[in-house]
Amino acid sequence: MSTNLESYLESRLNQGKSTAANNVTIWSATCYITPLIGAFLADAYLGCYWTIATFAFIYISGMTLLTLSASVPGLRPGNCDGDTCHPSSRQTTVFFVALYMIALGTGGIEPCVLSFGANQFDENDEAETLKKSSFFNWFYFSANVGAFVAVIFISLIQMNIGWGWGFGVPTVAMVIAVMFFFSGSRYYRFQRPGGSPLTRIFQVIVAALRKMSIKVPEVKSLLFETADDVSNITCSRKLEHTDKLKFFDKAAVESQSDSIKDGEVNPWRLCSVTQVEELKSIMTLLPFWATGIVFATMYSQMNTMFVLQGNTMDQHMGKHFEFPSESLSLFALVSGLFWTPVYDQFIVPFARKFTRQERGFTLLQRMGIGHVISIFAMITAGVLEVVRLDYVKTHNVYDEEKIPMSIFWQIPQYLLVGCAEVFTSIGQFEFFYDQAPDAMRSLCLALSFTMNALANYLSTVLVTVVMKMTKKKGKPGWIPDNLNRGHLDYFFYLLAALSFLNFLVYLWISKRYKYKKAIARAQ
Repeated sequence: MSTNLESYLESRLNQGKSTAANNVTIWSATCYITPLIGAFLADAYLGCYWTIATFAFIYISGMTLLTLSASVPGLRPGNCDGDTCHPSSRQTTVFFVALYMIALGTGGIEPCVLSFGANQFDENDEAETLKKSSFFNWFYFSANVGAFVAVIFISLIQMNIGWGWGFGVPTVAMVIAVMFFFSGSRYYRFQRPGGSPLTRIFQVIVAALRKMSIKVPEVKSLLFETADDVSNITCSRKLEHTDKLKFFDKAAVESQSDSIKDGEVNPWRLCSVTQVEELKSIMTLLPFWATGIVFATMYSQMNTMFVLQGNTMDQHMGKHFEFPSESLSLFALVSGLFWTPVYDQFIVPFARKFTRQERGFTLLQRMGIGHVISIFAMITAGVLEVVRLDYVKTHNVYDEEKIPMSIFWQIPQYLLVGCAEVFTSIGQFEFFYDQAPDAMRSLCLALSFTMNALANYLSTVLVTVVMKMTKKKGKPGWIPDNLNRGHLDYFFYLLAALSFLNFLVYLWISKRYKYKKAIARAQ
């Protein structure tokens, strides 16, 4: 959907480069924030299936309106002078309404499709548990295939046939995808929603605060838990008590002020161990979420600083064809498409012989490997920039827009970014799903999507701070408009250093993390 969106805003809605870039950034960030809405509704009230169905309708409606806004006279921007149009306020409004309908639809689809797919595997069956691990790999692989097709073919349609067709083809593809989804309805396994997860979280916090003066008993079996084999939370297994974040155990300590009548308790005064452990699980995931933001910041450079670096290099492929620097991200997709099946079919079985882990590596080890690879990706980009600047200095071509150095020297850094994503991003999806409380899985997956939105903001802050600190005493700064007079290599090395520090933090929290243990079957 986002392919060439900035070009459309510039050429058809007559927006300047900075305005168009800001609008694309805000819209992209919204697409990563709205999953919190869809995931909450799925976990609390609708379930994944009906959330997907509802938000898919919103998504298709938005895509249809977007197609109409680019093709139907009256809605299509008019008064065009060559490649630039002068749309009316109504035409601009219709376009942005459609765009944000798509963002809202995305919020209900992205986390729930992944969660719903993983829910099809029985966690009490060891064979199915292994298949579930492969599911996350192949889900990512199929998403990358879609992205690859979009970048290649949809981009060509938009630029050479027309924007109406460019938006219309993805709309039809989405309709077909939804039809396929509904066609398997009678074969799906459905998990009932467990009620508002936010309510349960606040109940634990309030109950614990009410009992601040109460001491937690040394014998943990004295803490309150339901007597049944199943949890009192719908479709959630009981969780084993842990010693982390002991303050919240106070919520499960029975006291005289707790009203227990006919087996019913006031959840704002007394919570079960499982409910307390739900909150603990969420809180222990947050440090990994924070390190994921830094990793996503490295990944976001592929669409920003890598592109700026490529714009200064020779983009010719042969005598007559120029390869756009923005399209070089294809190599990251290709890397992902290569490493995903290699990891699943070769690396995991090989590693299993040595680690004796069914997944080959633990989820934390897998993510850690990706963090390390991301460091080398930034170092590689920095080394290339050193070589590029050395050529500029040697040949005194500071004011040349492009230098005779092939853009394809950037391929290694893109390949490393794609490889890092296979290890860390897929690992994060599986980790957040696997370690989330059973009744909060969609919400935790949505939390992993928000890392990308916050990474965009962090990257913007980094660039702003760097330029403010380095643009002094007449110096152009590290990232000036003319990169030949700057030091983009320093910025890449700064990112590598931040990635290294982030990895050290990741190692520290990983060493202290204990995986979730369920002690009973779900209802």
